[in-house]
Amino acid sequence: MDLSGAVWRKSSRSGSNGGQCVEVASNVPGIIAVRDSKDRSGPALIFTPSEWEAFLGGVKDGEFDQPG
Repeated sequence: MDLSGAVWRKSSRSGSNGGQCVEVASNVPGIIAVRDSKDRSGPALIFTPSEWEAFLGGVKDGEFDQPG
C-alpha cells in the first residue's frame, strides 16, 4: 500500500517523552493507517473506516482497559 501521500498526526494520548507514540493518517481514501512514530519507515497497520470506528468505540467504552 502506497502511504507516501499520508498526512500523519500524533495521537493526543501519546507520551511526551518520546515513547509510546502512535501516529494516525486518515487522509488516504478508504483506509485509516496507524504507525509507531519511533519507526516511521516500519510497517503500518491498515484499517477500514468502519474497523477504525469500532476500535475507537471499544476504547471509549473501556473495552481494552487493564484490570486493577
